[in-house]
Amino acid sequence: MNWWQTGIIYQIYPRSFQDSDADGVGDLNGVIGRLDYLKALHIDAIWISPIYPSPMHDFGYDVADYCDIHPLFGTLADFDRLLAEAHSRGLKVILDLVPNHTSEEHSWFTESRSSRDNPKRDYYLWRDPAPGDGPPETRLPNNWQTHFGGDAWTYDAATGQFYMHQFHRSQPELNYRHPEVLPAMLDNMRFWLDRGVDGFRVDVIWLMLKDEQFRDEPANPHAAADARPFDRIQHIYTAGVEGIHDLIRQMRAVLDEYDERMMVGEIYLPVEQLVTYYGDGDECHMPFNFQLINLPWNARVIGDYIRQYEGALPTGGWPNWVLGNHDQHRIATRVRKETEFPGRNSVSGDPARLAQMLLLTLRGTPTCYYGDEIGMEDVPIPLEQCMDPAALQQPELFEVWGRDPERTPMQWDASPNAGFTAPEATPWLPLAADYRARNVAAQADDPASMLNFFRALTELRRAEPALNRGDYHDVDFGIDDVLAYWRTTPGSDWYLVVLNLGGASHLIDLARLGIAEAQMMLSTDPARVTPGIATAFSLAANEGVILRLPGSSDTDTQDGYP
Repeated sequence: MNWWQTGIIYQIYPRSFQDSDADGVGDLNGVIGRLDYLKALHIDAIWISPIYPSPMHDFGYDVADYCDIHPLFGTLADFDRLLAEAHSRGLKVILDLVPNHTSEEHSWFTESRSSRDNPKRDYYLWRDPAPGDGPPETRLPNNWQTHFGGDAWTYDAATGQFYMHQFHRSQPELNYRHPEVLPAMLDNMRFWLDRGVDGFRVDVIWLMLKDEQFRDEPANPHAAADARPFDRIQHIYTAGVEGIHDLIRQMRAVLDEYDERMMVGEIYLPVEQLVTYYGDGDECHMPFNFQLINLPWNARVIGDYIRQYEGALPTGGWPNWVLGNHDQHRIATRVRKETEFPGRNSVSGDPARLAQMLLLTLRGTPTCYYGDEIGMEDVPIPLEQCMDPAALQQPELFEVWGRDPERTPMQWDASPNAGFTAPEATPWLPLAADYRARNVAAQADDPASMLNFFRALTELRRAEPALNRGDYHDVDFGIDDVLAYWRTTPGSDWYLVVLNLGGASHLIDLARLGIAEAQMMLSTDPARVTPGIATAFSLAANEGVILRLPGSSDTDTQDGYP
């Protein structure tokens, strides 16, 4: 199997990981200094959010040059050193690719907006004002809206037309119907692949093509009465537009020119649409599966979705799972809030530990978000300190849509600024109030800590074929709060994962599966003695366990085994 199938991906938001030059912003040399820490997490690849030159109106997702490094993060030489140092430790490096839009400061757009007859004019989506009375800047071409709030059109007075953007107005959308745009983007990919990058996470890959007729999008009949304008329309002409799969196949073909490279696409779609982005094994190696982020923390709901997802995967399609990223509130905050977990620094019954056990034992590739391994939570950011353009553009939804809370500096130790930056520096975002208690140094030597629990999970997953590549079979103990499943592969030990997502303890009787006894390998509760022999046992609220059974072959099965 490929490295991206059996391995674990770890996302680094570089502004917040480690600052090496005391300017309050993380950088590439900071990441290099933490590679041994990352290696000790038993991960296999790091995905680095954008580090390209950018005016930072959307913190790097507004790219001004696809083939260089922003001085804030370092230089190309620093990146090459990071790549070499990571590879020497057996770590792969995945870059964020942002092909849907550029910065307004990109040379392509500077030329495009210079005049209507510039050769690069149609690299972007330009439209005349709609017919009618009133100033031209008020006559929008259609009703398209941005994800950040507001109309998707900005008027350019110098040329008398609107340009289209689905995010911030400083992020004009590329026109992939122009014959030169995709080849230029493919060359940008080759620039990094030639340097040795192992793959790309592709930003909003399903949005790259727009309706050729620029038709109004229809009303959403399911929108709430108080929904924001973006949610009041169905995005059938700006997302998943016919022809998008051909673009992705051409991107995949570039990756296939190189050995062992991969592409994972950011796609927020229902499962039946999501899986179409595997193509016939010629599109995304993995379309990101974000459903665990959006589903309620409920065993039956999650179990039903796992079955639906597994059943929808095309032949050869490899699953993947995500619990958090730079755009979503932290998993520890979400599950602790849903379960009303009372002990901020407690380990017993912490649902955040249970969430990591779920992520790291499901079939498929897990992607972890920096800081989740120590249980970092969202940090409340007051509006006056808000940096996120999506929140600033719709301040009435600031607390709901703001992304700063999950992007705060990594908590390395109890020193001033948590070891993220020099004591005299000012971090670009505020630190968590609990960083002196919740940090890497405090947890490193504590066998009961979240960090060491995470390491135990990743070590077990790495060592056991059933957990890193085996099949998935669900198990029903007849308890609504309990999610349970087998991970099996012929010729190796098999594993039974039992997760109690509820607030009460439950008796788990292995005899129900025809099993006399099993070896309990790991529990979310450090007070439980493991490894040990289990037959029937009480599973506490918010506790999960992993049990090992002797290996079997396809023909050597028992009652209760899949």
